Amino acid sequence: MAPSLLWQAVTSTARLSTVTQILIFLPLTLSTLSTHAFLLLSLLLFIHALIHGTLTLLWGSAALSVLQVPVHSFLLLVCFNAFSQTIHPWIVTAATWWGWLLRWSSPGFIVMEGLSSLLVAQKLGQIGKEYVGESENTEWQFALLIAAAAAYVASAWWIVVAYPAAASSPLSSTLLGVALTAFIFLTCIGFVVRRTNIVESSCLALFLAYNVWLCGFDQLSNWAPAVAYTPLLSNILPHLQTLVNFFSNTLPKPVLVALCYRLIVLHFASRILPTIGAGSWESDASDDDGWEGRATSKLTKLLLTYRQAIFITVYSHLLLLDHPAQIWWRWMNIFFTLVLWAIELSVSSDDITKEWKVE
Repeated sequence: MAPSLLWQAVTSTARLSTVTQILIFLPLTLSTLSTHAFLLLSLLLFIHALIHGTLTLLWGSAALSVLQVPVHSFLLLVCFNAFSQTIHPWIVTAATWWGWLLRWSSPGFIVMEGLSSLLVAQKLGQIGKEYVGESENTEWQFALLIAAAAAYVASAWWIVVAYPAAASSPLSSTLLGVALTAFIFLTCIGFVVRRTNIVESSCLALFLAYNVWLCGFDQLSNWAPAVAYTPLLSNILPHLQTLVNFFSNTLPKPVLVALCYRLIVLHFASRILPTIGAGSWESDASDDDGWEGRATSKLTKLLLTYRQAIFITVYSHLLLLDHPAQIWWRWMNIFFTLVLWAIELSVSSDDITKEWKVE
């Protein structure tokens, strides 16, 4: 038992070390070297993550998490060495193409985030409905009503606080007004046709407030790579506190928030996908491959296997976009999710709605 716990602690520490290195190395390279150096490191880390995920899929050993720990530092040294002298044209070309791919993948990330957020909100609404239906008293009903009310109030407060920065121009204020009007309209329509509930609606209200907040995140303190920091090497030994401040300032706060949210909703959505339509599958679980044979279950397995590659891609994409670009993609994310919710409310069949949301 003790060796097993020790090995589990080692593998968990290795995974944490991997995440920490990726979080620090990418913005560090972008701020101390150049955009091409950052793209090269991102590409190398992505290729390594693909290899690691494939080996995990084929081998499945926990030792891979420990063996990959020194690889990230090695790739960082390779990147620094490559840009310490005359850069080979092929390196610049590869970095440029990777940056082009990341920039043009923005619609894909918006679709994934919006769809995942909607799935998570609907799943929470379904869970709330099940708890209320199974409870013999009104305690769960009051608890859900209070929680939903708190979410609505928190969303409204969040939007009011973020309004001066998020609605800094006539266009952005107009977009905010349209988004809020559309959300209230869809919520009322969903309640009337009984295809949504307060839990799902309050979760989407928080999603809307979160994106509005990111649109107006303190632009004066926004992260500006390559101009805000001094070289790292001169600060290592003589100024340890400066080094600590360097790392704390290198990690851009809005990017970290967006990264955490995007990865969390994608993770939960990958867990939710196999449960959609589970009623018919549960009855036939003994036939063929049952649960494991479902396409959504296979997709979930692939997403979890290659989650490190997804993490690197999402993080690199967020670091690469400048603040104005992120604002416009946030507005597109809001309206895409609202349109997706409107389509879902209008085309859901009565049977699916009864099983998935409300009776």
